Amino acid sequence: MTVDIDISRYTRLAIDPQEDGVWVVTLNRPDKRNALDLATVEEMVEFFSAAPRAGIKAVVLAGAGDHFCAGLDLIEHHDADRSPADFMHVCLRWHEAFNKMEYGGVPVIAALQGAVVGGGLELASSAHVRVMDQTTYFALPEGQRGLFTGGGATIRVSDLIGKARMIDMILMGRVYQGQEAVDLGLAQYMVEGSSLDKAMELARRAAQNLPLTNFAICSAISHVQNMSALDAAYAESVVAGIVNTQPDARARLAAFADKSAARVRPND
Repeated sequence: MTVDIDISRYTRLAIDPQEDGVWVVTLNRPDKRNALDLATVEEMVEFFSAAPRAGIKAVVLAGAGDHFCAGLDLIEHHDADRSPADFMHVCLRWHEAFNKMEYGGVPVIAALQGAVVGGGLELASSAHVRVMDQTTYFALPEGQRGLFTGGGATIRVSDLIGKARMIDMILMGRVYQGQEAVDLGLAQYMVEGSSLDKAMELARRAAQNLPLTNFAICSAISHVQNMSALDAAYAESVVAGIVNTQPDARARLAAFADKSAARVRPND
């Protein structure tokens, strides 16, 4: 069932649907370095819950101003003086939002600049592809602030860079940037110019794939990683059985068979 997304409902996110099915979603609190307050997280839950049913082919996730996201809104957290149970439920909403991104089946390309820090890194690690520019830096400063990660760093950041490096980041406040960040897996692309321009290019490329194929790539792979090897092999076979026999793929297979389709070639 197709749903409509009323972009006028959103105040923390600036949402810009493009005619080619790529939607740009921008964290819109530049004066706070796009820190994540609870209202922003709730808007993310709402948007990414609807995205797979709204005909969206790909999402570019960006931050307004000079920074992608500085993480948890520490001022809101301090002023709220939350109980342990209250903050647990805040964390669960973060997980809800980020799981909707990772497992929703719509490609999410993050355009990173400036601070990708704390919860901002947890958010970025929920995207399927991350593009950084020359200003981007990654950190988990929770250890120095008397905090602990609550938005999935122990899961996703550890998956990206390994447990030992993740512990080092949060324990020592280590900052990664430049080519080292790419080599570690914190981003897949680094550009000299605009990370948003590159993210748009990649999103448009992904949007040319069949929606069911993208759904499998951007949902099944993450699910399979959570399974035992035996269960993963079964699940992969089932997904392949569905995706690889979809009617819309016939024309693409025919183009390959008659040699009219583009061939894979080495990079120049």
